Amino acid sequence: MSKLSNPAYVSKLLQRHGIRLKKKWGQNFLVDENILTKIVTTAQLQPDDLVLEIGPGIGALTEKLAAKAKHVITLEIDERLLPVLKETLAEYSNVEMIHQDAMKADYQRLCAAGPLKIVANLPYNVATPLFYHWLKEQRMCISHIVCMIQKEVAQRIVAPPGGKDYGTLSVICQYAATPSLAFDVPRTVFFPRPDVSSAVVELVPRQDTLLTAAQEVVFFKVVEAVFSQRRKTALNTLTSAFELSKKAIADIGILARLDLSRRGETLSVNEFATLARLFYNRNNAD
Repeated sequence: MSKLSNPAYVSKLLQRHGIRLKKKWGQNFLVDENILTKIVTTAQLQPDDLVLEIGPGIGALTEKLAAKAKHVITLEIDERLLPVLKETLAEYSNVEMIHQDAMKADYQRLCAAGPLKIVANLPYNVATPLFYHWLKEQRMCISHIVCMIQKEVAQRIVAPPGGKDYGTLSVICQYAATPSLAFDVPRTVFFPRPDVSSAVVELVPRQDTLLTAAQEVVFFKVVEAVFSQRRKTALNTLTSAFELSKKAIADIGILARLDLSRRGETLSVNEFATLARLFYNRNNAD
């Protein structure tokens, strides 16, 4: 058992470095050996893998990744934790520590040596924007994503059409990847304990998608428009977003064989893709 899975040791380690954890960065460190092992197992790491970890904290997950993968890159926003990581990961020569906000990282540089497997215990406040960023803009750089996130967000990612959990995040994740909920994680395995429950999700990005890159721009606009006002019909939200008449939007619905008097939460990923393709074709007609 690693000493980084021992809450008493972690507490003394942070005290020795004079670090008080900051809630704004979602600093709840995973200190359970079994859960750490399950995350690594879910990631199916191979000896040649290039792994990217966001928010390594004190390195509890990092050391297990480093033992399995060829190279591990960590992005840590809290500069105070870099000396801690240098201490706890001193024996691993295959770990590269970078003081960096994951939203601002140069992913093209990070994946220059090959596609990234992203494995992380994500800070709750950045999980959703990171998934959008990875799947909308960096998908070609990423082969696999295994992340622990707030359980509520995990449920939204895998939610089917028709329910309150189904929304923009659901559609984008299910369009751009194959997502699944790997397992739930109790609050008791963190130091300090968070106020919410967690879950580990697995996403395999799709390299072949339903739409071209240009059509995807329209797809994201359609999805965001429809869910911007959930209580309104798709016809009304799309009319506002695309500045077209209701008749023009309704005609697109007829071509798509869709009743746009439905609310957006009832539309499937394939139906959103069909709408996006037709909107794109209309805007680019000769």
